[in-house]
Amino acid sequence: MQRHLHVSEHFACQVLGQHHSTQRKLPRGRTDEDTLTRSIIALASEYGRYGYRRIWALLREQGWNISVSRVERIRRRATERSELLEGI
Repeated sequence: MQRHLHVSEHFACQVLGQHHSTQRKLPRGRTDEDTLTRSIIALASEYGRYGYRRIWALLREQGWNISVSRVERIRRRATERSELLEGI
């Protein structure tokens, strides 16, 4: 868009409502994301009423060294994609 309209990167991002640093930095994926997501889904399916903090504690017991905010984010994405069972 920037090259096509001959405008600055800052202006193009401002029009799109993005911060201009999002155009320079590529998102880094994690190698364990799929495995962790499957573990979270499995625990949430087994323990339907557990929240993300309790699932985080169960993952820590299984040996995962992750932050509670990462568990919350992954669980929210999985819930939005309807990968978890209905009771959650």
